[in-house]
Amino acid sequence: MRGVIFDGEAPRFVTDLEVRSPGPGEVLVGIRAAGLCHSDVSVVDGTIPFPVPVVLGHEGAGVVEAVGEGVSHVVPGDHVALSTLANCGACAECDRGRPTMCRKAIGMPGRPFRRGDTRLYSFASNSAFAERTVVKAVQAVKIPADLPMASAALLGCGVLTGIGAVLNRARVGHGESVVVIGTGGIGLNVLQGARIAGASTIVAVDANPAKKAVARQFGATHFVDASAADTVAAVRDILPTGADHAFECVGSARLIRQAVDLLDRRGQAVLLGVPPADTEASFLVSSMYLDKAILGCRYGLSRPQRDIALYAELYRTGRLLLDELVTRTYPVEDFAKAAADAAEGRLARGVLTF
Repeated sequence: MRGVIFDGEAPRFVTDLEVRSPGPGEVLVGIRAAGLCHSDVSVVDGTIPFPVPVVLGHEGAGVVEAVGEGVSHVVPGDHVALSTLANCGACAECDRGRPTMCRKAIGMPGRPFRRGDTRLYSFASNSAFAERTVVKAVQAVKIPADLPMASAALLGCGVLTGIGAVLNRARVGHGESVVVIGTGGIGLNVLQGARIAGASTIVAVDANPAKKAVARQFGATHFVDASAADTVAAVRDILPTGADHAFECVGSARLIRQAVDLLDRRGQAVLLGVPPADTEASFLVSSMYLDKAILGCRYGLSRPQRDIALYAELYRTGRLLLDELVTRTYPVEDFAKAAADAAEGRLARGVLTF
C-alpha cells in the first residue's frame, strides 16, 4: 500500500507498505485524507526527535475497515476522525478526564507497519500518511458521514489543539481580550476558538501581511504586521493595558518572551508552538507578581471523543470553519510538493488524499 515514510535521511513516498490486522481494542482505518501539520515536518528536520524508520502523519480521517475484539463504538463502514491520544482509559489521569496526561499516551511508539523485513514505527500512534493504519479504539471518533473527509481530517490535531487551547486550557471568557502570535494552522484555530468563546478583542500577529484577510475571516478583530512594526507597541495601541490571553503558536523563544510581555495583570501566556527540545526562554520575573501565568498546553487539553463530536456539530451549524482551512489538496504521492508549500508559508493546511 501507499504511504510516506521517514528513514532518517529524507521523507519518501513508497508503495510497498504493509500494516498488521487490528488486535483486541484496535481499529483498522482506511485513510481518505490527512492534514500536513508542521509536526510532521519537525520530525524530518529533527526538531521533534523520533525513532526511524517511521510512517509519518497524525491528522487524518477515513473509514473503518475492521475492528478488533472488544471494540463496539465503531463498526466497519463508519466514518472516523483520528486523534493522537492512545491513552489507556484506566489510569488516574484518564479517570480524571485528562487523557492528554496519560503516561501510556506519551513516548511509547508501536511498530504496526512493515516494509519487506523492516518494521516501521507509527508516528504519534497514528500514521495517517498511510493508505491504512491501525490505531487504538479510543483514537477513532465517529463523525457524520456527510462531513467532507479533507475537512474532517483537520479535527484530529489542528482543531483539537487550537480551539482546545482556548476553551479547555486558557478558558477564555466572554468579553476578554486575546492575542494570537502566528496565524498558521494552529493559530487560525486559536482565532476561531476565541471567536467561539466570545472574546471581544482578538489581535492576530504575523510577519506575513498576506495573512490579514484569512486571520480576519477566522475571527481576528485586528491584525498586526510583525514585519513592519514594533509588535509590542502596536498591540499596546490596541490593548493599552495588555491582553487577558496571549497564545504563542510559532515555537520561538523570542516570541514566547513577547507573549509574556503583552499580558495585562492576571493575564495568561499559552505556549502552543514547538521549538527544539533544548530551547530555553526568559522573562522578567518581576512582571509575574501581577498574577500572570505561563501555561504549557498539550493537544489543547482535549478529550477527543467529546471534543471532536462537539466541533463536528459546530461545523455543521456554521460556527466553526473547516473547509476554509484547507488551502489545497494533494494526492499522497505529491507529498514533497505539499511539504515545500507548507515550509514556504503558502498553506493554512495542505491535505494529502488517498
